[in-house]
Amino acid sequence: MAFELILSNISKYINLTADEKEIFLAHLQPKTIKRKQFTLNDGEICKHSVFVTSGCLRGFTVDKNGIEHVLSFAPPDWWIADMYSLISQKPGILNIEALEDTEAIILSKVNQEKLYHEIPKFERFFRILTEKSLVANQQRIVDNMSLTAEERYSIFCKRYPTLIDHLPQKQIASYVGVTPEFFSRMRSEMTRKK
Repeated sequence: MAFELILSNISKYINLTADEKEIFLAHLQPKTIKRKQFTLNDGEICKHSVFVTSGCLRGFTVDKNGIEHVLSFAPPDWWIADMYSLISQKPGILNIEALEDTEAIILSKVNQEKLYHEIPKFERFFRILTEKSLVANQQRIVDNMSLTAEERYSIFCKRYPTLIDHLPQKQIASYVGVTPEFFSRMRSEMTRKK
């Protein structure tokens, strides 16, 4: 099942032959990540991308006051990595943690590079993923500067529809950029208006 999901994810952008699928799968490593376990800590060099097959990961930073800022979530069928660190191979700023017991597939940077040579169409796949990530991050910056908390929450709901009732409110509040208390009042107000 896990490999079916990642093959389905890839087939949205590139078509693989049966032989290419076998080569690709040989470069992957299944991994079980326990709740609250980290796959990456800030200051480390990101050496792999993670594809989630079940469960949920979150990518976050911690500011100098110890406040967490959630940048992204990775529910099933999503990839996650510290893109800056993965591409530059310099220490990153992202922490990636399991919010619940999670099943994932790991693709190391080394194996990703091997794939580019063995199956060149993977360069296209990862270019598309990188471009989509860049666009999403830029849009998120613009949204954080110009939209209200309610509007940012609505965008969260569209982006992560399966997580709305699944995540702790504290995590969603951090993603939206508000305190849990403000988020609770805002959601109550939004529910009353409906």
